[in-house]
Amino acid sequence: MRFVRTFIPVAVVLALGVGVACKKPAPAPAPPAPVAEPAPAPAPAEVQQPNDDSAARAAADAEAARKAAAAAEMERQAQFKAAAEAALKDINFEFDKSDIREVDKAKLQAIADFLKAYPDAKLQLAGNCDERGTVEYNLALGERRAHAAQAYLTGLGVADARLTTISYGKEKPKVDGHDEASWLINRNCQFTLQ
Repeated sequence: MRFVRTFIPVAVVLALGVGVACKKPAPAPAPPAPVAEPAPAPAPAEVQQPNDDSAARAAADAEAARKAAAAAEMERQAQFKAAAEAALKDINFEFDKSDIREVDKAKLQAIADFLKAYPDAKLQLAGNCDERGTVEYNLALGERRAHAAQAYLTGLGVADARLTTISYGKEKPKVDGHDEASWLINRNCQFTLQ
């Protein structure tokens, strides 16, 4: 019996040991998913370099575009001024008349062509007289001369709203002189850009 008493506890211990040894081990926990490490932050100079280059390029492009636009505008203004100087020539009148002379019709055609080429241009037509006659008479005659030039230009297709008239009578002579040549120059209609 002594044997049995000794054997049973030993058998139990062995059985438990075998059971523990044969038992499947529990699955190991899955290793944690690797955490993606963020890429190392570039140095501040690396970040700013591309942005600085593109910003500098954009600023240079904008400046170049502004300069090109300014140059184009200056060229357009120069062309406008040259065209105005070429076209806006005075016309003259016979003594005590406001009829358009044949020789001046070509000048008026050139003025009409200029106004058609530059639709934003507006003109003031100033009628003038020579020194002879009264102030009141010459103011009325200067007005008739300015209106005659205006009517001729509107007949050539220029909008009446682009033309204004004024009379200076004998108050603004173009040349000083008391002879027929001077008087002819002073009997005029002058065209000025508005």
